[in-house]
Amino acid sequence: MNLESSMDKTEWRRHFRAAIKTITPAQRDEASSAARDLLRRQAAWQQAGAILFYAPLAGELDLSPLIDEARQAGKKTALPGFVKETGTYQAFEVSHLTRDCAAGKFGIAEPGPHCPPISLKRLDLVLSPGLGFDLSGRRLGRGQGFYDRLLAGFSGTKCGVAFDRQVVEQIPAAGHDVSMNFILTQTRWLQISRPIATS
Repeated sequence: MNLESSMDKTEWRRHFRAAIKTITPAQRDEASSAARDLLRRQAAWQQAGAILFYAPLAGELDLSPLIDEARQAGKKTALPGFVKETGTYQAFEVSHLTRDCAAGKFGIAEPGPHCPPISLKRLDLVLSPGLGFDLSGRRLGRGQGFYDRLLAGFSGTKCGVAFDRQVVEQIPAAGHDVSMNFILTQTRWLQISRPIATS
């Protein structure tokens, strides 16, 4: 634990990337299914009228099948899309991951030009991937700060999504890092009693 507490963000990113590489496609599919089942049972999901999803990378839990379920339940669903003019990500409403999206700035599926923007104020729940999370709700991203800037003005429920091996006791955080209210893994739904305040 002393070694972990002395690790900086770069070392943690290296650690989490190595851990993710050991997850097989079959393990990812099984874990993703379990995480979706667990999320369905949570009040934060059931009560949300508008949800920001993410287009999963190969090393991330895949919650995208829930987009269709959410739409059928009358919820609004959105994904982040890169806006060249501002150099930031914004939320855009989508109804289907493949039909409404195409590869974007980093090769990740993003909403097409026909998808309308949706204000963060209209979102109730944000599902946020990350390289790692800790038990205080801190999130470690990929180092470019896009999600932190996207969520900086969001006051609703933030849920980090990761494999069990990506959740540790403590990771370093900076003042601009946005903390989570909940963390979802394939086996756990963690409620953060006091998310770390941001400055």
